[in-house]
Amino acid sequence: MEVILREDVEKLGNRGEVVKVAAGYARNFLLPRRLAVAATDANRKIVEQERQAHLRKEAKLKSEAADLGQLLGGVSVTIAQKAGENDQLFGSVTAKDVADALAAKNFTIDRRKVQLDEPIKQLGEYKVPLRLHRDVVIEITVTVVREG
Repeated sequence: MEVILREDVEKLGNRGEVVKVAAGYARNFLLPRRLAVAATDANRKIVEQERQAHLRKEAKLKSEAADLGQLLGGVSVTIAQKAGENDQLFGSVTAKDVADALAAKNFTIDRRKVQLDEPIKQLGEYKVPLRLHRDVVIEITVTVVREG
C-alpha cells in the first residue's frame, strides 16, 4: 500500500514522501496516528501544501535559533556546588542546573537542549554544547566552583 507521510517517521521516511508499506502497518499504525494518508491525487495536493507550510515554519524557527545562538555566543555561567577534597562534587551538575543558571541570566533554554553526555562531577571549567535547533549548535562555558 502506498501512503504519503505527514510527519517524519524514523526508519521509514520524511514528511511529504510517498512510501510503500504493508497494508496492516498503514491501517493499524500510520493512519490512526495521523502520521500518513493514503496516496491519492487529492491527498498529494493537501500534503504538498502542508509540506510548504512546514518548510516556512522550519526556516523561521532556524533563523530564531541562529539569532539566539548569536546572543549566547559569549555567555558563560558559574554554578556553585558543595565539593569535598580533590575537587570532587557532592552530587553533580546536570543539564537542569545549566538551564537554571541560564534562566538566571534571562535566557530561557529548555533543559533538553543542553547536550551534557554525563553530569559534571568535578570542579572546573567545561564547554557545554546547546542544540538550539537541528542545525544550530553552540557552546557555552560552564564554570563549576566551590560553594562558600
